[in-house]
Amino acid sequence: MSDRIEMLPRLEPSASLTVETVQSVRHWNEHLFSFTTTRPSSFRFRSGEFVMLGLQGEKKPLLRAYSIASPAYAEELEFLSIKVPDGPLTSELQKIQSGDEIYLGRKPTGTLVADALIPGSRLFLLSTGTGLAPFLSIIRDPEIYDRFEQIVVVHSVRRVSDLAFHDELESKLAGDPLVEDEAKAQLHYLPTVTREEFRTQGRIDALIANGKLFEGVGGPHKFDPETDRIMMCGSMDMIRDLAALFEREGFTEGSNAQPGQYVIERAFVG
Repeated sequence: MSDRIEMLPRLEPSASLTVETVQSVRHWNEHLFSFTTTRPSSFRFRSGEFVMLGLQGEKKPLLRAYSIASPAYAEELEFLSIKVPDGPLTSELQKIQSGDEIYLGRKPTGTLVADALIPGSRLFLLSTGTGLAPFLSIIRDPEIYDRFEQIVVVHSVRRVSDLAFHDELESKLAGDPLVEDEAKAQLHYLPTVTREEFRTQGRIDALIANGKLFEGVGGPHKFDPETDRIMMCGSMDMIRDLAALFEREGFTEGSNAQPGQYVIERAFVG
């Protein structure tokens, strides 16, 4: 054990939290990173759910909800996070290294799950920034390719370097042990950048309006509530604006109790 790890406060599990070990950390740029942790043998989750993560504060744990980016069958858990210099948690979380300890909530939950949607043929996963995380889990779930004929991942960011997991998505999950063949045939990836030059530029609403969001995807170049299902995760402005658009188009919001035609993670948007 390194001198640095020995100097860190030891974390203690509780009724609601386990203590896990950081396995790896990947810094994408100066304000975006991802990391993996150990996974308790009893930890079960549905693709798209989130869980509480945190570190020890002065008097109590500092916790925040994080979508699980790894597939439900993975031995490790993976998460994607921004770096906020003055954030109560992320200002410290961004410093983690392999071997550090971290709190993990015992009860994952969330509405960005396939069960909250009624059957359809096209699934659109619309994300901004770290909102990509739950969709990384969903597209590596073999069941999603049985439920939908086409899965479209749209990831909107400000800068090219913000396109986390770009190479994995661009390759259509080449080498994935469970869904490589299905993803090659059914998965579409559309990265878009709003503040730098890139092959696709513009916000998601603009790509819907000009039809670019549907290029290469079979079916009409517009959303159809009869066949299309939608998940959204990311900025509150994006979710608010697009939810209003989909409601006008006749889509109904779904939940675990009452499946619908589109879902958002209300725990993140208030």
